[in-house]
Amino acid sequence: MTLGIGFALFLLLAPGPAWAGGSNYGVAPGARPDLAGRIAEWPVPTPRFARDPAPGPDGNIYIAVMSGNKIARFDPRAQAFTEWDLPPGARPHGLLVDPRGQVWYTGSGNGTIGQLDPATGKVIEHRAPSGGDPHTLVIDDRGVIWFTVQNGNRIGRLDTRNGRITEFSTRGNPYGIALDRAGHVWFCQIGGDRLGRLDPGTGRITEFPLEAGSRPRRMAAAPDGSLWVTLYGKGTLLRVDPAAGRVVKEYALPAGPGGGPYAVTVDGAGVVWANEIRTDTVVRLDPRTDALRVFELPSRGVGIRKMIVDAEGRLWYMGSHNGRLGVIE
Repeated sequence: MTLGIGFALFLLLAPGPAWAGGSNYGVAPGARPDLAGRIAEWPVPTPRFARDPAPGPDGNIYIAVMSGNKIARFDPRAQAFTEWDLPPGARPHGLLVDPRGQVWYTGSGNGTIGQLDPATGKVIEHRAPSGGDPHTLVIDDRGVIWFTVQNGNRIGRLDTRNGRITEFSTRGNPYGIALDRAGHVWFCQIGGDRLGRLDPGTGRITEFPLEAGSRPRRMAAAPDGSLWVTLYGKGTLLRVDPAAGRVVKEYALPAGPGGGPYAVTVDGAGVVWANEIRTDTVVRLDPRTDALRVFELPSRGVGIRKMIVDAEGRLWYMGSHNGRLGVIE
């Protein structure tokens, strides 16, 4: 567990490639170039701050129900939900489903990374050595989960083969997280107006300062290797070249500085999706043409905090405020 902090990005080759695209989950995102733009929503059974949808290899969508202390699953074919109770105090924040169908979640209330087997309902908790509030997680193609600990100011590494957790100290309230093609772990320091990068081979963390008040929140990896970051404090979307260590372009979003861009994901064709949480809108950006398409959501006060693209190219979002799971297709 070594730590190094500097302000110049450096390039070191880390071991192993990472899942490409989207939110670095176990399901590669598809694409729909002929997107019709149809939107449908379903009320979740326990609407107690449900959040952070994730696709499973079975085609279902899994959801963390933070205040309800549950994991929910939505079957798009049957349009039906299933729920599992978690250990007391878990308060799941983020989740993902690995290629074997195991659901992994961050236990923000009890300092754990949890593992749910949907086939049996069995839950195994892996306790972080320093506890804290695990926040957002991603997985690489070796079965290693990386996660942020927001108020604990750490990056965690969980090897799913043995449950062993390693921690790396940082600062700035790490929030969103993504993996680049070289296997480096990138994260948003929302409280420090910086992006951080962790080299798994050395444990060294470097930092990339952004404009004051940017408040970088979420990030996602694109098929071309670029990273996309929502700047919540500026109302913009940032494109980063992780190999060169530089910002490629900053995109102003339609709602302006007060729109509150929050979630971001990328489909299999490199099209970027971001939401503006204060205006109940979702924006689709095609980086090849810079064309923007805005979707007005059918509900008000939705509160999207995470979006994903499934294997069929559909965009899924969860309204934490209105308790409705939605899809754009």
